[in-house]
Parts: sequence; structure tokens; C-alpha cells
Amino acid sequence: MTGVTILLVDDHPIVREGYRRLLERQPGFVVCAEVDNAQSAYQAYKECKPDIVVMDITMPGASGIEAVRHIRQWDKNARILIFSMHLGAATTLMAFEAGALGYVTKSSAPGELIRAVSAVASGTRVLSEDVSQVLAADRLAGTSHPVNDLSPREAEILRLLASGVASEDIAELLALSPKTVRNQHYAIKSKIGARNDAHMVWLAVEAGLIQINDVKIELAQD
Repeated sequence: MTGVTILLVDDHPIVREGYRRLLERQPGFVVCAEVDNAQSAYQAYKECKPDIVVMDITMPGASGIEAVRHIRQWDKNARILIFSMHLGAATTLMAFEAGALGYVTKSSAPGELIRAVSAVASGTRVLSEDVSQVLAADRLAGTSHPVNDLSPREAEILRLLASGVASEDIAELLALSPKTVRNQHYAIKSKIGARNDAHMVWLAVEAGLIQINDVKIELAQD
């Protein structure tokens, strides 16, 4: 494949530089823009109109999954590859529900990323081997985590709440009213069967939406 333009989205400059060099060593691969947050990803996509977006999930503010949802609202044909350290069935399913076409973990070999970029740019769905195994194990277990029943927007609000972000800040990040966020807070707790905020945080950690290190002590003790 030749002439593939790539938007690279990751909040770590050194990491972006490494992936940029890796990608641009491939004939015809060109990184047309690189950004470090979800809002900038949306703006850069509109300006650059890349063939593919390589998107991290965990970034300051809104997540990569929210960026996927936003970009796909603007362009239903956008081809987006999630490239993240997160490995969990719930997170993977939410990414695909938001509109991602591929999901590769950062523990994958460099060659697997290159193959995934080529595949997604051509419109083919792709998963790295470790993600495929996690999804297969989840299916064989015959159980579904309650977080799986949330929409991508609800999951994003849960992730931010569980990370200790204030309702007013979530409202600003997601272009919602604070009242809507507060209503969603209670609706999400009910939907996932959370007894209280501490239990809600634990369910978010268990589903892989956040890491335990991201949890604010004040919220965890609520």
C-alpha cells in the first residue's frame, strides 16, 4: 500500500516520536499530523483528513474513545486504529462500538502495528493477538461485565468520574451541562449496579476503564 497519511494521537511526545519514526520508515507512510489530546485530534482530523488515525486511549481530559466517537460523528468513514496499553474486553468492545476499526496493544511487536495500519487503512478490521485472546476468553466465560452495557458516552463519563474529575469539568470536556452529567452519574451507577461511588470506581477499574493509580483517594474513600 502506498500514499497512506496518518494522524498520530498520543499524549507522550517521546512515544509519538518513536512511533512516527517507525511508521515513516515504511514506504508511502506519512504522518500528516500528531497531537496529544482528544479535542486536538478532532480538529487535526478535520484539517489533515488522514487515511487513518492511530489513537491512544488514555490522555489528559477526554479519552481516545471519546475522540473516536467525535471524529466518526463528523466522518462516518473515518478509519481509526486504537493503539493502547489497555488490554480488556470491556475497553475493546467500547472502542469498536464508538467506531474504531482496529485495536492493537502497545506490547505488540512493531511489525504488528505496521500490519494493522495497512489493514485498517484499507478498511479491514484488525485485532492484535493478545486482544483476540482476551475477547475469546471473555466470550467463553459466558459472562458480561456490567460496564459492557454502557454506551461509549456513558463509559466516558464513568471513566472521568472514577478518575475523580468534577462534574463541572466533565461537562466542559464533553460539551454537556453540569446537570446532565450529574443525572448521568446516578443513571450510570444504577445501570452497572454500583452501590455507591466507591463501588462505581471499583467496577471501572475492574473493567479496565482506568488504572488503580488513576483513582483519586477522596473518591475511593467516599
